[in-house]
Amino acid sequence: MQKEYGEKVEFVVVYIREAHALDGASPRGVGGDHPIVEEPLTIQERLSVATRCDAKLDLSAFTVVIDGLDDKANSSYAAHPDRLYLVNKEGRIAYAGGRGPREFFPDELEDSIREEFGLEAIEREEPEQREDQPRGRRRRPR
Repeated sequence: MQKEYGEKVEFVVVYIREAHALDGASPRGVGGDHPIVEEPLTIQERLSVATRCDAKLDLSAFTVVIDGLDDKANSSYAAHPDRLYLVNKEGRIAYAGGRGPREFFPDELEDSIREEFGLEAIEREEPEQREDQPRGRRRRPR
């Protein structure tokens, strides 16, 4: 999506509170794809963990920023554990995706980008619905 719309849309990854910190609410800490980390206590520690995440996921095509220790971005956008938003040039939320990972639908974000720029909609096949996934489309604030 960044390759397709990157000249018109700035894609920003906001690194928020660690989703699976050993000392957090949902520790995973199994190693491998899930690095073992503790919840950062300083902004420097959060930056260090975010930098490792950036490198591991190869987010080099995106602007990556970190939320402050006050978790203001996280709480303002209900971002935990992950979320997709489209904010238009006027600062209005044009698309607010559901909470990931079960409600993480990049195709809906792309549809909203195309709608925002007046581009023709993409015809998509309806994906198979898993029982644990919510039904219906995400919110598109207007």
